[in-house]
Amino acid sequence: MSRQKKSGVPGAKSGQGNARHSGAKSGPKRGGVLIYGLHAARAAIANPKRKIRSVLATTNAAERMGDVLAARGVSPRIVRPDDLAARVGTGAVHQGVVVEADPLPPRDIASFDAFSVIIVLDQVTDPQNVGAILRSAAAFGADGLVMTARHSPPLEGALAKAASGGLEHVPVALITNLARGLEELGDLGVMRIGLDSAGDQVFEDLPAFQRLALVLGAEDKGLRRLTREHCDVVSALAAPGAIQSLNVSNAAAIALHHAWLTRRARN
Repeated sequence: MSRQKKSGVPGAKSGQGNARHSGAKSGPKRGGVLIYGLHAARAAIANPKRKIRSVLATTNAAERMGDVLAARGVSPRIVRPDDLAARVGTGAVHQGVVVEADPLPPRDIASFDAFSVIIVLDQVTDPQNVGAILRSAAAFGADGLVMTARHSPPLEGALAKAASGGLEHVPVALITNLARGLEELGDLGVMRIGLDSAGDQVFEDLPAFQRLALVLGAEDKGLRRLTREHCDVVSALAAPGAIQSLNVSNAAAIALHHAWLTRRARN
């Protein structure tokens, strides 16, 4: 009779070959979130503000993340890829690891009072786009992101995977009313710049602002009327080619990079 091969991961707990026995049941427990993908999972485990409930991983993924697991004192449960697919769906690119965790502590706009660059999203519902924006925000030093609790994707799963760790580095404030949120940012002295292909000014021609919020809308609808009315300026990215509009995550990346360049030149 053959013996089961033991994992080389210190502290790892072996599953029993299927989701029922390994504990890899579908979906998170009440109040929890699921984060999958190597970069997203590593960042979540390394984040001291994120309470980790459990880590399910293949032997290979657990070995690749052994350093961060050991540093956090987390013992993964070793499972098969099929078990992970049963947990997050067959279409999810989990890369061999699924983390069940608590949501990060909630933030509000008042806690952004010292932030220099903020992203505001107006009903951007695609988790891939929001995740990519968070990734760019983390890369270019943005301080926070604001979006509504409704008409926005959950802060887990595909969004966290696309953010590639950015969700752990960029604070997110979920608010009820975007117009009131923009008013609050204005009261904090933040310059609110809407980005829209129909904007009446060119974004790259605007002066450098000490504090700014980049406001972006969904690709199909753009900025809503009330959102535009609560922006100090509505501008368009310089696009000399035949196509004037960009994917919202691409537009955010370009604007964030330009904002970083202008701040670097000013300093």
